[in-house]
Amino acid sequence: MSCLICDRIEMIKNGTNPYFVYEMETGYVVVGDFQRFKGYTLFLCKRHVSELHELPKEFRIKYLEEMSLVAEAVYQVFHPDKLNYELLGNGDSHVHWHIFPRRDGDTPKRGPVWQLSAEELYHDQYRPDKESLQHMTLTLREKLIQYKKED
Repeated sequence: MSCLICDRIEMIKNGTNPYFVYEMETGYVVVGDFQRFKGYTLFLCKRHVSELHELPKEFRIKYLEEMSLVAEAVYQVFHPDKLNYELLGNGDSHVHWHIFPRRDGDTPKRGPVWQLSAEELYHDQYRPDKESLQHMTLTLREKLIQYKKED
């Protein structure tokens, strides 16, 4: 059975994933294909496991540390009111974080992004054009490189 996350990582390695932002020690940063929540970013684990506890302890700690740096970069670049962090794996059973920049009033009622229908979340109007996508990926990459230099 094919893994969508592994397929996306392979695209990164082949230089064919336009959503790729930055490679970290334990994972890959990508912006979401759809930007219903501007700045929506994912952090894909380099290792194919279904659960966090399946990662070796030192790798797991580093992965969580890097995820928090990715979230901080998303916060600094997109200036949300709040960030939502989610590690679900119900659709794609490969550890990956969803980082959603949230703004007051961005959904009809307060709550998780998943209260919106798939038609709303994945509507073509939220697919970034080439220029917007390049701007998002470059700006986020620059912030992550800055953090790496400060490390």
